[in-house]
Amino acid sequence: MTALLPPDIAHSVALILLASSFAGSFITAAFGIGGGVVFLGVCAILLPPLAIIPVHGVVQLGSNSVRSLMFIRYLVWSALPAFVAGSLIGVAIGGSIVVALPGWLVQSVVGFFILFVVFARPPRWLSRWPIITGLISSFLTMFFGATGPFVAGYIKSLDLDRLSHTATHAATMTVQHGLKVAMFGFLGFAYADWAAFIVGLIGVGAFGTWVGKQVLHRMSDRGFHKTLNVILILIALRLIYGGITAAL
Repeated sequence: MTALLPPDIAHSVALILLASSFAGSFITAAFGIGGGVVFLGVCAILLPPLAIIPVHGVVQLGSNSVRSLMFIRYLVWSALPAFVAGSLIGVAIGGSIVVALPGWLVQSVVGFFILFVVFARPPRWLSRWPIITGLISSFLTMFFGATGPFVAGYIKSLDLDRLSHTATHAATMTVQHGLKVAMFGFLGFAYADWAAFIVGLIGVGAFGTWVGKQVLHRMSDRGFHKTLNVILILIALRLIYGGITAAL
């Protein structure tokens, strides 16, 4: 097994990351969001700093791709073109900036935005200007990693049922993570050293997605959106708390 692991990754760490990949994919498939942030938190604790965002990105690319395929019949295709265009611009800008934005600032801003989306009427520009949503979220993902809750604000503004919400959110995140992974590869991250382990992380994540899908089909739209709002609030509060404590 050691030959399959990246340098300096112990067996115990590998098992925790595999379990976290399963749990994260299950959470996102069953409740629409939250799994990417959970997995990012574990990565931030256990992975070398320079590997956190690239590895998280490629695993989330695999997880969201699998979820997109599983729910593709419910995908709202019209939500994608402008978002994709904005994402291309956002990743290009983010990849060209040498000095990263302060992590505490990004966390706090995203957290407050999520609370606004949950408790207020989603701003009209989220649905009317998906190119702006794609640009901002893709720019932030180069520094912060898990901007799924931000993109969920856009998807939530479309007022979709639970299955269409999950499918469309997965597709937008597949685009975003795919562009991010490509940019980090261009910038020189050595994905080859992580290839075998990443395949394992994506594999257990795919199983987590399948299990989560079974839960989603047994849930009502009302129950789904209530659960989604609770998860969004918890994520937002955790982001704000992390941002404030990091700034002090």
